[in-house]
Amino acid sequence: MNKGDSMELDLWLPATPQQVFHAWVDGPTHAQVTGGDATSDPRVGGQFTAWDGYIEGTYLELAEPHLIVQHWRTSEFPEGAPDSRLEIALSEENGGTRLVLRHSAIPEGDGPRYQQGWVDYYFKPLSEFFAGEHGA
Repeated sequence: MNKGDSMELDLWLPATPQQVFHAWVDGPTHAQVTGGDATSDPRVGGQFTAWDGYIEGTYLELAEPHLIVQHWRTSEFPEGAPDSRLEIALSEENGGTRLVLRHSAIPEGDGPRYQQGWVDYYFKPLSEFFAGEHGA
């Protein structure tokens, strides 16, 4: 069975785990961070969208403020491809938060592109968002 591509990335943010968790699961705040429309029903089984509907999925696990697990896909996934799995782990570190992103079951060969996307479209905006007035 093809398990697809996977990656692990991490980022330190000048914010509390609660602030980062909220920015990820609250639709309006998520949209403010990324600049793309987002919706969210942050409960197990709840649906979410991001980046004007380019990203969509379902919450599998929420352990506020330390863990978010989602079935995750983009509109570019091949037809019939299963959802990927996204895990966001948040822990206190050096007066801020260490965000560890684990993304697995990405369609084979697309991992490098999505890895760069996480850096460009999430890690940079999150860093800028929390470096401003939203930081700890």
